[in-house]
Amino acid sequence: MIDSHIHLDQYDPKTIDEQIKKWQEAGITHVVAVSTDLTSAYKTLELKQKHEDFIIAAAGFHPEQEILEERELEELLSLIRTERAISAVGEIGLPYYEKERLFAKYSEQTYIDVLKEFLKISVEHSLPVALHAVHEDAEKVLHLLQKHQVKKAHFHWLKAASSVVKEICKQHYYISVTPEVCYRLRDQQLAEQVPMDQLLIETDGPWRYGGAFKNVDTTPLFLKEICRKLANIKKRPREDIVRTTANNAKKLYLNWG
Repeated sequence: MIDSHIHLDQYDPKTIDEQIKKWQEAGITHVVAVSTDLTSAYKTLELKQKHEDFIIAAAGFHPEQEILEERELEELLSLIRTERAISAVGEIGLPYYEKERLFAKYSEQTYIDVLKEFLKISVEHSLPVALHAVHEDAEKVLHLLQKHQVKKAHFHWLKAASSVVKEICKQHYYISVTPEVCYRLRDQQLAEQVPMDQLLIETDGPWRYGGAFKNVDTTPLFLKEICRKLANIKKRPREDIVRTTANNAKKLYLNWG
């Protein structure tokens, strides 16, 4: 199994090595470790050095925060251009949950312009992008992907109208589901709509969940329950869900197949 979206740098550095060992023993072969800013990217790369074959490293700017200072942004963009250990650009996108606070200080166009810089790099270096684009922003980001001719994109934890999901799938981009698919109808309906060859699974750890996962620390071990639920939704053997979602992640993030 492959966790296609996790904030590995936000886990306890004192125990992360031990946790990774447990995850691998349980059948987790890789994780896509996204970053939120420059400091986060460096932490992710440090972890990548220690667990090179396990971690697929991504560097980006999470949009639900204030814009980086110009020096930091330039260093982050330069890091993506030059660091060969970086396999993807992410997490990037547009702010939604914090937009009222952020747009009181910055314009939406400022965030769009920053996103464009990351999309340009992804195209220049043939890197996939991991996207934070929810609700009405999903359509905005989709249009930007098309405008910049981005070939490989992953809409993580997508929340969007059915028509937008359909268009994302039409463009052959990938969509992942989180542990919420185990207990939320919205996510189950999304899983039904996404073709199997474009479906990914993720935890977005260490973000915490409800349902059967309430009061439990989020780890890639949750992928087992996601696959079990998807087997029911897709009416396929669990082993097929595991194999197909892993292969999808390899195609997107490792240029496999």
